[in-house]
Amino acid sequence: MNDSTPSAPRLVRALGPWMAVAIVVGTIIGSGVFKKPQQVAEMAPYFGLAALAWILGGVLALLGSLALAEVAVLYPHAGGNYVYLREAYGRLAAFLWGWVEFWMIRGASIAALATVFSEALHDVLGNARFRETLGLSPTRHVLNHWEQRGLTVAVILTLALVNVRGVRWGGVLQLFITLVKIGSLLAIAVLPFAAGWFVPSSADGPGPSAANLAPWWPASWQMSTLTGFGTALLGVMWAYHGWMNIAPVAGEVRNPDRNLPLAFLAGTGIVIFLYLGANLAYSLVLPAGEMAQCKDTPVATVFSERLLGPIGAALASGAVMCSAFGALNGNLLVGPRVLYAMGDDRLAPRRLAAIHPRFHTPAVAIIVLAVWAALLVLAAGFHADPNRADSQSVFDILTGFAMFGATTFETLAVATIFVFRRTQPEAERPYRCRAYPWVPAVYVAILALVVVNQFWSQPTEALFGLAFIGLGALVYFAVFRGPAESQAATEATEAEPTADVP
Repeated sequence: MNDSTPSAPRLVRALGPWMAVAIVVGTIIGSGVFKKPQQVAEMAPYFGLAALAWILGGVLALLGSLALAEVAVLYPHAGGNYVYLREAYGRLAAFLWGWVEFWMIRGASIAALATVFSEALHDVLGNARFRETLGLSPTRHVLNHWEQRGLTVAVILTLALVNVRGVRWGGVLQLFITLVKIGSLLAIAVLPFAAGWFVPSSADGPGPSAANLAPWWPASWQMSTLTGFGTALLGVMWAYHGWMNIAPVAGEVRNPDRNLPLAFLAGTGIVIFLYLGANLAYSLVLPAGEMAQCKDTPVATVFSERLLGPIGAALASGAVMCSAFGALNGNLLVGPRVLYAMGDDRLAPRRLAAIHPRFHTPAVAIIVLAVWAALLVLAAGFHADPNRADSQSVFDILTGFAMFGATTFETLAVATIFVFRRTQPEAERPYRCRAYPWVPAVYVAILALVVVNQFWSQPTEALFGLAFIGLGALVYFAVFRGPAESQAATEATEAEPTADVP
């Protein structure tokens, strides 16, 4: 709250450079690198095109980081994109970001991550050798479609209750989880080259081969090729999604002038390196056609089973579980901050800004976000038909639902650098975007093409997203644009009190 009384709680700048980098890396690496290679292989079944999609996605994340780091240093307060959009475009843009962030982006992201967690747990429990060890039938199907949805909802609500009670991921724990994720991807990257030394005799299928990289490039280009590549790029962008997640907690980063740009750039660079290595490893072992069939099982699990047998599959599923669980918890920590800020700014029900008197957490915001994510899981479960071969997976439905709003408003957030360079030319900028204006211009132009492509490749998700943004505008003018707007806007521009931790 913008309360200046001495007893009012205030944010503490307790996050140093390593923790800031760990937040970026840990929230980016969730489920995408394990699951989205399937969508990429299905939409762009050529190694050259698939590799281009992963490289381009990384370059876009890096360009966005270069630009947004300048904006974050200019406004190092809690709220991230909400603050940038409000200061650049006004309260309507800020409200629409919060509207889309809650209803489309964050809720669907939490639902998708929890879905990956429950599916990975299903894979571990369904592993024949693992079940034999427990004395269970190796052929029994563990969880059906709706049992997995029930488990997914339970995981979301349980983590929400844990966060309501004030649990915090300390610096050491957060760094440890991030290191586990990095270690898992490094292991995947080197496994094809080291497999010859320890592949057990029970491993099924051939090992790594350069022949699996064929076909390299399409013989001819058609509109379906271009739209397929656009859809593949959208899947890759989901895998990189989260590089902005240091922005909502910028008010708690120590020495933000230095550590915010470091976190953006170093974190994104680490993830690009890991993603390219892991996807090269996948392609050396699994041909594109086979990878495209991995709709119900993460590509990482099939990859590891091919090289190490059932034990490898169980280990890979465990890594996916750990990664998705960490990213899920991170989203449940970051997401409610936007709802809290909107409530405090009178752009959402004031109740969302309430702090639990005992646990000192935004309990209402956490529970509201978790319940919405759970409802999305159930809705996607009805839409996905496990008995239809052409049916989208629950994961792809949820991520497609999230990415239209994300690509639209996060592109607008990066574009705020143009506004602030024009309206605040004399402002102190300890960090300045390199190669301005080309870096943000390239990012905005390519992301605009991705948004347009969604109307061709995913018209249902795009049109629904556009209609939902329009509905948000109606809600704003009907409910939140009132006599208190000017006063609320004045309060919102005041810097939040913060304190450095020595």
